[in-house]
Amino acid sequence: MLALIGGSGFTGNDVIEDCEEIEITTPWGAPSAPLVFGRLGGRSIVFLRRHGVKHEFAPHRVPYRANIWALQKAGVEGVIAVGTVGGVAPDMGPGRIAVPDQLLDYTWGREVTYYDDFGTAGMKHVDMTWPFDRALSARLVEAAERLGVGVRTTGVYACTQGPRLETAAEVRRMCRDGADMIGMTLYPECALARELDLPYAGICVSVNHAAGMGDCADEIDFASLESSLARAVRGVVDIVRETVRADAQKGGAE
Repeated sequence: MLALIGGSGFTGNDVIEDCEEIEITTPWGAPSAPLVFGRLGGRSIVFLRRHGVKHEFAPHRVPYRANIWALQKAGVEGVIAVGTVGGVAPDMGPGRIAVPDQLLDYTWGREVTYYDDFGTAGMKHVDMTWPFDRALSARLVEAAERLGVGVRTTGVYACTQGPRLETAAEVRRMCRDGADMIGMTLYPECALARELDLPYAGICVSVNHAAGMGDCADEIDFASLESSLARAVRGVVDIVRETVRADAQKGGAE
């Protein structure tokens, strides 16, 4: 059974069905929301609202450690994380879907490890050469191909602190660093999942060009983001549903 971390686009009863919400406690406090055990495309899934039921957690305040720990405790075998991004690469305009394979971290002050209390937890270094699980990422790409949905199959995800968006100068710097897209949430999720040996893959949807890029060369039109997001997320929903369906069939479940 896979877990899905996301928000917009997955909250309707017509997407996640037969829902049962379960509260789970962790050594790092409560997750951002109760875990939703339900069905996506007729297959079992665990869904977690990253930003809370009422979108009350800003990106730098999300209880990431509690979230990932709760999903592992629920017994999931992998995590698919949906993230909205601003496009930096020329082919990452609004509506573009990407499965990133690399990461740049521009955050600070977040709780990024389960091993920061060396007196009790000890020390653990994890290999982050490839920050996203390549096998699970490949399954997302294969699902998109079966559906005929075009996706970018690689990309560098730059994670910023938020909640503010970036300046045009900051975006230019990230572009020079090699960023293809900018988001605020996939780190530290991917690192925490790696510490727990939990496969983690991201699927990102561009809702706008990043500041100073494309049609956002002057300023970002927030009013246009919601409609752009609603259209783009539909394709992501279909890809995740197909991935879950194929995962269940491969495992002989249901």
